[in-house]
Amino acid sequence: MNFLSPDSKFMQELRNLTDAIWVNILMIVTSIPIVTVGAAITAAHDANRRALQGEAGGVTRNYFHAFRANFAKATVLWAVFGITGAALAYAWVVLQITPLLIPKIGLTLIWLIGFEWVFALQARFENTVGRTLANAFVFGVSHILLTVGMMVLDAIWVGLLVACWFIFPQGLFLLVVMGYGTMILCHIPLLERGFKQYLKPAGNNDAENGSTAA
Repeated sequence: MNFLSPDSKFMQELRNLTDAIWVNILMIVTSIPIVTVGAAITAAHDANRRALQGEAGGVTRNYFHAFRANFAKATVLWAVFGITGAALAYAWVVLQITPLLIPKIGLTLIWLIGFEWVFALQARFENTVGRTLANAFVFGVSHILLTVGMMVLDAIWVGLLVACWFIFPQGLFLLVVMGYGTMILCHIPLLERGFKQYLKPAGNNDAENGSTAA
């Protein structure tokens, strides 16, 4: 049957899905120390992109190469987003004060805009931490439709997670295994559209080749 051919669209998508699941497992394991979450997300972006584009090297090898190469800068970026994200979560859960509602919504939207782009930028381009942080908001606002698209994908995944928790707990394990690594895979086409004009035409466009953005 044609759809079972190794070169068929079905088999390619199946390989992409299994690669994303494996990336998600690697991301969960390497995020256990908490401080490594930023490096893990960055590596997941890099490994998923290379797998989706059919680049050589193997998913596991690409993941750990990106994890090591981006560890220092990604950890600083994670400190920024991790601390501010925790503060926002505290504000939503504990500070139930009506006058703070609008500031909380505004700050949460700003945080989400930056978070959707910052680790993908770190995985894709060579820049200082400050420039990568600034570019995350530049890309997030200037490509607002792509940003909204990624937010919608994440919201669907979170909604399914909550639904499984309360309604269908049998599906929770599968959803966790597929996890955020699969969401990152879904982000890649949107991110690449945003990055397209900044990439070198010969394909030497990743962080290790020294490309810069904005």
